Amino acid sequence: MIEDLIQFTEQHRDPLYALLRRYIAVGRPFILHSELIKEFNLISESDENAILKDSVFESYVHNFQEGIFHSPWAYFSIREHIAKWRYIRIHIEHLVPEEISVSEFLRFKEAQVIPDEATHQTLEIDFGPFNRDFPHLQETRSIGQGVSFLNRQLSSQMFNPSKDLESKLLHFLEVHAINGQPLMLHEHGQSKNGTHLREALRAAEKRLSALDDNLPWEEFAHDLHKLGFAPGWGNTTERVLRTMGLLSDILEAPSPDALAAFLACVPMISRLLIVSPHGYFGQDHVLGLPDTGGQVVYILDQVRALEKEMRERLVLQGVQADPKILILTRLIPEAGETTCNQRLEKISGCENTFILRVPFHQENGEIIPHWISRFEIWPYLETFALDAEREALSELGGRPDLIIGNYSDGNLVATLLSKRLGVTQCNIAHALEKTKYLHSAVYWQKHDSQYHFSCQYTADLIAMNSADFIITSTYQEIAGTETSIGQYESYRSYTMPGLYRVINGINLFDPKFNIVSPGVDEKTYFPYTDSSQRMNSLTPEIESLLYGSEPNPSIRGKLADQDKPIIFMMARLDHVKNMTGFVRWYATSEQLRNLANLVVVGGYIQPEESKDHEERDQINHMHELMNQFNLDGQMRWLGMRLDKNLAGELYRTIADKRGIFVQPALFEAFGLTILEAMSCGLPTFATRYGGPLEIIQDKKSGFHIDPSDAETSIKTIINFLERSTSHPEEWEQISKGALARIKSRYTWSLYAERMMTLSRIYGFWKFVSGLEREETIRYLDMFHHLQLRPLTTAMAQHQS
Repeated sequence: MIEDLIQFTEQHRDPLYALLRRYIAVGRPFILHSELIKEFNLISESDENAILKDSVFESYVHNFQEGIFHSPWAYFSIREHIAKWRYIRIHIEHLVPEEISVSEFLRFKEAQVIPDEATHQTLEIDFGPFNRDFPHLQETRSIGQGVSFLNRQLSSQMFNPSKDLESKLLHFLEVHAINGQPLMLHEHGQSKNGTHLREALRAAEKRLSALDDNLPWEEFAHDLHKLGFAPGWGNTTERVLRTMGLLSDILEAPSPDALAAFLACVPMISRLLIVSPHGYFGQDHVLGLPDTGGQVVYILDQVRALEKEMRERLVLQGVQADPKILILTRLIPEAGETTCNQRLEKISGCENTFILRVPFHQENGEIIPHWISRFEIWPYLETFALDAEREALSELGGRPDLIIGNYSDGNLVATLLSKRLGVTQCNIAHALEKTKYLHSAVYWQKHDSQYHFSCQYTADLIAMNSADFIITSTYQEIAGTETSIGQYESYRSYTMPGLYRVINGINLFDPKFNIVSPGVDEKTYFPYTDSSQRMNSLTPEIESLLYGSEPNPSIRGKLADQDKPIIFMMARLDHVKNMTGFVRWYATSEQLRNLANLVVVGGYIQPEESKDHEERDQINHMHELMNQFNLDGQMRWLGMRLDKNLAGELYRTIADKRGIFVQPALFEAFGLTILEAMSCGLPTFATRYGGPLEIIQDKKSGFHIDPSDAETSIKTIINFLERSTSHPEEWEQISKGALARIKSRYTWSLYAERMMTLSRIYGFWKFVSGLEREETIRYLDMFHHLQLRPLTTAMAQHQS
């Protein structure tokens, strides 16, 4: 409580005064959590300030997320618990803590960047008032379990006379159709109201109970048609009886479990539109190209699993329909070795899933032929959405049943399409840039010419508040941990000085948030011990990649001692992935170099081959490190893209040699390569910042490492490699732990089933209870037109 803090400061003014002076003496206006604690620990070591230790003030310091200093004032943001924030300020002379509003905290922050800003009126964004009457979760442990909460809340209201939800349920069943085929209830049936529906259900159940359980729908469809029932209840007598029984239970006494089970039986999803505009989206020769990595792998594996689930579900529901999925992306005429210049491309392993590519256009209508960075595409997305709508409706043969956006640009396009088509919208962020780039919001003007965060963060706010539901891979993606801020949590309140300040940008307790973790392709990434599936034909190629001596312009370095185990890394070569950071760790640790070789897959060997400025910088830095530390005999750098089968067998080959996989990113939203490595049984060491913290159970199924703590991280790796040599069973134990972890939590079949369940439930509640949140949509529409559109227009003018 703030009263406890006030009481402490009244009694111990001198040590508090010394601490505030120390913070101010650092000489920077913004000091973050770790440095605030570091400075506190240093000053509390002295005898005269020892009273600070184990005090109420120390507990506050450990919850400080940020301090803002401009003498004589110190302002602090306090994260008391996950998703629970407060703000205080302390005058260095008066030393009396005062609780302040988030708005006041942000105004002070703005003044450190633009001194005159405090005298100007700034647009404040606050979504809080629009959601006051909407049900929200209460417990932090429940964050990310939105569909369960929403189902409980709304099923309890379902047949409240004032809500009129029973008639809406009846209408929901009546309007169902696929490709013009009526489903569930037909318009000429007897089910004019709830009473008639109950009577029809009783009559149908009486007739069906006398039939064989496995009798197909076609054998009794005529009798049920007379009662008002259309296809969709099931493909056999047993399934139709089960579905009708669930509906009868709901009409009698609605419960969330019965409702979820019933909706799983209703044929609601046959056409999907998945949006991912940026990068090179294709099936071959794209991974490693700029802005092209894990998201492409995710979506390709996702659609294979979703089509399979949709197809199997429609068969069980007794519906003769061919599900279709479109992946909407950008057509790039100058596509190089890729297929990104083809309008339509069938997805291998699917029957009716395609990539639909639509080009970006200049204002004069000309097609833009070249790749454009994900940070530069904002001026083109509105026109792209309009063009894509026509193309997608033509290819799908009608409106999609669900639109899934991906990343900031895809989520914005999904928002535009969903609003125009009246379709349920799902967002998947993959990685929100705001937590990747330190102080990127407050210093947005400094970086806007390169990254255009003003457009991206504005688009993020619009899209995340527009979505019907949001999928995340982990809990921390939403709300972080006790000691770190979640990606979505970073949008709760922030400021972009001179543009706007966000008072309440997103509510983490909103039931739209759901955790659905992806998997990996089990046919490609399987245990190294599964000799029956191993692709032995690739062995010579892999041996050449690892140890070949023939000249190759895409390879640098060789491994002089081939008996050593291998430390393996594979990722895009950018700053956040931190591959050069780990190479420096390796280079400066003689013990690590003696224990293992290092193999890196990423980027290009020649900087001029890359179109991305950040990647070129990292390529040059990698060469500098290899030259400076003479790594060519202990490190092998493969500047190439590996196809999935080759990558899978490479993981397994390194496991054969008792190596390890390392993912040292400064931040990793999820970590598909981590799943790939673990699925092959390769012990994995991954960053503790982001999704890997939840994927890996430390010391059981892998290890957490801290990219900001080289000494401890290197020691963790060294200890494991040494123990694995002297006690091979320890390597085996972690390998088996990794395989068990993947099997229990991270498979695409689990993902697809969960995703379709969410789609049905959110689609149903949107239909029957008006979850469109019209006031919020109007507010977002104004924000889009008055804030985002001028930003993208200015950006387009600058580019031209």
